[in-house]
Amino acid sequence: MAVDTEFDDWWSDVDLEEEEDPLNDLVSCPQCGAEIYEDAPKCPFCGDYVVQTSSGWSGRPSWWILLGLLGALATVLALIMGL
Repeated sequence: MAVDTEFDDWWSDVDLEEEEDPLNDLVSCPQCGAEIYEDAPKCPFCGDYVVQTSSGWSGRPSWWILLGLLGALATVLALIMGL
């Protein structure tokens, strides 16, 4: 009986990782704080839409934004005055 080594080679390359459990992908709703799926477009508890923001300014206090803008302005003024 001939052994199919091509199949054995293919099978050894197959990655047998476990699939991720979708229940582990939970986040808190920004409005009500309930645990919801990360990909949910709308919270099933409060009904508000979940908007994913990728802005670097989101969640920052207003003084942090003001400090950043003043630092940028000071840099521009220093470059202008130095020329």
